[in-house]
Amino acid sequence: MNSPRIILLAHGSSDKRWCETFEKLAAPTLASVDNARVAYMELAEPSIDTVVGEGVTEGATEFTIIPLFLAAGRHLRKDVPAMIEDLEKEHGATIQLAPPIGENPLLGQAIRDVVMLQLEQTPA
Repeated sequence: MNSPRIILLAHGSSDKRWCETFEKLAAPTLASVDNARVAYMELAEPSIDTVVGEGVTEGATEFTIIPLFLAAGRHLRKDVPAMIEDLEKEHGATIQLAPPIGENPLLGQAIRDVVMLQLEQTPA
């Protein structure tokens, strides 16, 4: 059995610089996880629909969406689940929505590490 394709989901923005930030954050995962992709919920490409459609064309049937969101607000509670339901019907795929990365305690530790690094670099 193949493992599900990973989709790192960001909100999206019409500002390319915003998208570049998420693509840089995703780069280590994309380099380490076969067939992982970044997708945007809105305002940017590739969209979730594009990424799922390409995956299905390549033979994938299972996807896991990892939201690059700090918390589950309206988008993750209503909008994305509705999109997933439509995509599953349209493509015949199974799509799992993981909790947002902000709920993972490892992110809190990473933020602490960034703050500690900044403190070390700040002159006294």
